Amino acid sequence: MAFFSRDIGVDLGTINTQVIEGNQILLQEPTIVAILVEEMKMVEWGRAAADMYGRVPESIEVFRPLQNGVIADFEVTENLLRDMLRRVSGPMGLIKPRVMVTVPYGVTSVELRAVHEACLGAGAREVMIIWAPLSAALGVDLPINTPSGNMIISLGGGTTQSAILAMNGIVCAETLRGGGLALDEAIISFIKRKYGLLIGQPSAEQLKIRIGSAIPNSRIGTLEIQGQDQVTGLPKPLEVNNDDIVEALDAPLKDMVASIRRVLEKTPPELLSDIIDRGAALCGGGALLRGIDKYLTKSLGIPAYLVDNPATCTLEGTIKGMAAYPQLRRNLPPV
Repeated sequence: MAFFSRDIGVDLGTINTQVIEGNQILLQEPTIVAILVEEMKMVEWGRAAADMYGRVPESIEVFRPLQNGVIADFEVTENLLRDMLRRVSGPMGLIKPRVMVTVPYGVTSVELRAVHEACLGAGAREVMIIWAPLSAALGVDLPINTPSGNMIISLGGGTTQSAILAMNGIVCAETLRGGGLALDEAIISFIKRKYGLLIGQPSAEQLKIRIGSAIPNSRIGTLEIQGQDQVTGLPKPLEVNNDDIVEALDAPLKDMVASIRRVLEKTPPELLSDIIDRGAALCGGGALLRGIDKYLTKSLGIPAYLVDNPATCTLEGTIKGMAAYPQLRRNLPPV
């Protein structure tokens, strides 16, 4: 039966969940669900549920079952994973897939068991768990099987993870429970404080994507958004420019830099010299923020560069991790 088994990698993220088999990405969907409140029954998930955000009656709740990279609602997450695995595998019956799933570095044993049990409950035959920074490093082909130092900085939706890797393992790392959603919240607070306008998370995300940057950029234009006037409660348009977004993102970006610096301070000098020469690899959706590489290079004093596949490298690393499982096993999370 093992001959017919499928090996599937899952990047279980706060914002998006992705599924891969071999070299083919089978599924990319927002990690968001819509449930009937009274019946606690999931009616939609993924893009369909995301389109319902902020547009549903009280009888339906739309929310993210993962918060800061870990499971906040076990039953809903299990149902979500089951539907995802069924979509990519079909009715599993007796032939169930082996699954390798990512988790943020440093999560508790309880949080690890929740991920493990959710995947088993969703229909996996065997579940292997890999630290997300280790998977990302495999996904960008960093030479982590050598004694030389490698640094990966993963700017995700719910977490910011930075890690130093060598000899197929993590030497030191830290996970800041705040990422792209924290940037969105900072934009929401800034617009409310400066202009007295209430906007939602989708509008804040659009501002970040379309005119946002980590450093001022005069070539970026303005964007008009619609919000709710805090005083009158009526709809009100507002034109926002790049300087506004740079100012709004200043505080959360400084928190990220402080977290990365703490990792560098714990790094052995021999590995630190390698990292100064090689630089730090930036990945995750947050790495697509304009100017983030220049911002981190200036703030940290080491070169930071964007990898070729920032949005998918963590996912791609799960398949490579399964292939290299005998070498990685001693450095994977115990379940």
